[in-house]
Amino acid sequence: MSRARLRVVQWATGNIGGRALREVIRHPELDLVGVLVYDPAKEGVDAGDLCGEEPTGVFATTDRETITSLRPDCVVYMARAFDIDDVEPLLAGGTNVVTTCGELFAGGRALGAERRQRVLDACARGNASIYATGSSPGFITDALPFALLSLQRRFDGIEIEEYADLSQRDSPHLLFELMGYARPVESFDPRRSQFLLDAFGPSLEVLADAAGRPVEEWTCTGEVAVARRAMTIAAGEIPAGTIAAQRTVIVGRNGADDVVRFTPTWYCTSDLEPEWDVRPTGWRVIVRGDAPLDVSLPFPVAVEDLGSTTPAYTANRPVNAIPYVCAARPGIVSTADLPPLVPSGPRLD
Repeated sequence: MSRARLRVVQWATGNIGGRALREVIRHPELDLVGVLVYDPAKEGVDAGDLCGEEPTGVFATTDRETITSLRPDCVVYMARAFDIDDVEPLLAGGTNVVTTCGELFAGGRALGAERRQRVLDACARGNASIYATGSSPGFITDALPFALLSLQRRFDGIEIEEYADLSQRDSPHLLFELMGYARPVESFDPRRSQFLLDAFGPSLEVLADAAGRPVEEWTCTGEVAVARRAMTIAAGEIPAGTIAAQRTVIVGRNGADDVVRFTPTWYCTSDLEPEWDVRPTGWRVIVRGDAPLDVSLPFPVAVEDLGSTTPAYTANRPVNAIPYVCAARPGIVSTADLPPLVPSGPRLD
């Protein structure tokens, strides 16, 4: 028995959105029917040209009403930030949404009561669902940890370490302007750790709840290391003595116990002062319980290929989620509400 083809729109075509667009085009059971772009220079460009594929006959638009009027089965929403004025009419019109926007993790609690209710009301009116996922937060904060928790009866804590070599990331604005690399140490803003807590806290809170050890108190701290010598990365120059690595430690406590710890270490070089133990790009997950585990997931990719490969880790999971979300109950859907997401889609029997 064949599955009905789903009509899909790709919303935003940046680093991750462009990879998702490519995979929607290649997917044998999805029909791309629209593309929303923010850059006027992309207006009218064929979707295939935006992601290195053959022409599709689907042309990008900056007009939101054009996209909404298509009434697709699903929109892959990959805007830089969640805009409820974009998403509400989609859901109310019966279009499901898959997104990488972190505000939708943990039932959308980061939206605040008013915006969250608007989303829920729109889902109810349109009989539609919305689901947030990606790689981090996403896969590494829910899908994989949930599988590891299934082996535990006594749970003491979980630690997630994330390593990202940014030397091949050709994103000067992101690295130098937003994240502050290649700047003096004095420029580092310790409030950045609070930003990351806001981004990762909701999904980590769900993880602790699932383990039966809800977080009662959060702490977050940040630190930086500098380049020992001047260097050139894909995004530009990093002078000696300027910020070349950042590490944040987010801890959720239950009583006196650290029940969840997330430590992202993002670096442009391993030649650092002070010397840090940086691992290759990937993750390490340590579970403390009666069935203890220590799982390492390095990306088996040459450093020079990271820039072209790593978008897949974030883009592929939302694309795989499309048929599952279209079949889900209306509302804000979590990973726990869905079967395991696999490339072949949900079983038909």
